[in-house]
Amino acid sequence: MILAAIDIGSNAARLLISEVLEEPIGSPQFNKINLVRIPLRLGFDVFETGEISKEKTYLLIETMKAYAHLLKVYDIKSFRACATSAMRDAKNNQAIIKQVKEATGIEIEILTGDKEAAMINQNHIAEKLDNLHSYIYVDVGGGSTEITFFDDNQMKYRESFNIGTIRLLKKQVTEADWEEMREHLKQNTHSSRPLSAIGSGGNINKIFSLSKKKEGKPLTLQLLRDYYKEFSLQTVDELIRNYKLKEDRADVIVPALLIYINIMRWADISEIYVPKIGLADGIIQNMYEHLKK
Repeated sequence: MILAAIDIGSNAARLLISEVLEEPIGSPQFNKINLVRIPLRLGFDVFETGEISKEKTYLLIETMKAYAHLLKVYDIKSFRACATSAMRDAKNNQAIIKQVKEATGIEIEILTGDKEAAMINQNHIAEKLDNLHSYIYVDVGGGSTEITFFDDNQMKYRESFNIGTIRLLKKQVTEADWEEMREHLKQNTHSSRPLSAIGSGGNINKIFSLSKKKEGKPLTLQLLRDYYKEFSLQTVDELIRNYKLKEDRADVIVPALLIYINIMRWADISEIYVPKIGLADGIIQNMYEHLKK
């Protein structure tokens, strides 16, 4: 069975195509066949003007046309297209959804913050780790950050915050926003077990890659602080040149590090695991579970 997910985020739109291999015993295997990422950066419009511009709308429609062709080439019968923070906040979101549907046949579903967090958790990553720890799952995007707390292998708390990398670049995050996140963490992440973090999102994946850590090994809070200090002293052009970053990664990686550092600091967490999964993976697993039912 081949399934596909389209994740239209505040920074980029991704198409993930995965093959599901069903095992006679145990959980199914989800193998990535293709992943395409287009840096549409819808959040740069929305978080400044409140709506998506005509130029970005055109680019979104052209991206969806390309994705529609790929869905046809791979003969995919089941797929789902979901949009997150930027599209949630855009005043003209319904008009754009209609245009995309008419031009491509793809119907975009806008996820609420809570639904986005729930979809990310479809990866069941925390359940596969040891039960000696409790885990905070942190997904940092351009427009929002989703936090989920797992204790005793059960989800105990989840929340979406309008704190994201592009919002920070656009100076749309206030001290009150940070304080709200801090208070939520203090009040809702109590555990008798040691706490670790699980990070998802393109920025933490890039940090993990730069760190040269072995798969399955965590990054430390101190390492994130070191990268934050090092990167903050450089311009975007220097980050692109010195670390081979793409431009649309180089300008958001510092604010992303700040979000991860604050969350880990407030929750008293010293290490973060980076399994390299994200919302698109969760969408596919959610689709598979529904199809099986």
